[in-house]
Amino acid sequence: MVQTNDIHTFGDFLATVPASEEYLTLNFSPASAPRKQRWRNYGLSADFLGDYFAAFFPGDTLPHSKINRRNTVKATVSYIANELIENAVKYSDEAFPLPISITLFLYELKIIFQITNYSNLPVGENYRAFVQAILSSDPSKLYLQQLEKTAMGAGGSSMGLLTMINDYSAQFGWQFQASHHNPEVVQVTVMVHLEV
Repeated sequence: MVQTNDIHTFGDFLATVPASEEYLTLNFSPASAPRKQRWRNYGLSADFLGDYFAAFFPGDTLPHSKINRRNTVKATVSYIANELIENAVKYSDEAFPLPISITLFLYELKIIFQITNYSNLPVGENYRAFVQAILSSDPSKLYLQQLEKTAMGAGGSSMGLLTMINDYSAQFGWQFQASHHNPEVVQVTVMVHLEV
């Protein structure tokens, strides 16, 4: 963990994202439409990001392989973007009309996702404690424990994040920063590095 005044940084967080010729940013207003309609729109947005980046993905399909790398990238980007957007929406505080922003950066063999949302202090602190728990333990053990809880009807929370780490080998970085807009708000930025 790196701490500077009101900024706490964990994992593989880059203060400056390397320049990329291909990137895309989407912004969402957390309180602009009824909740049920918004959830559908977030899934559509994640699918759009998957389609967009698959079109620009420079990797070729492997010879003699039934696996189409572009389709794999499309599905992976859609899944990760959807999980990140849903978590950002779920943990944003609608009382503070600050946008949720997701940016994807494409490199030759890597995609970086960066998503920012604004939470109230207790939610931000709980998330920060969860991040510290992930970083101080074995993610695969946490994943199995969470699967067992889900099978018993007591789990579900954090499964998306643990799935991204375990099934997609995603590397995470987090930054928690006191908001300049309101001292009761924490700006949460999540960065996901995905090798493709």
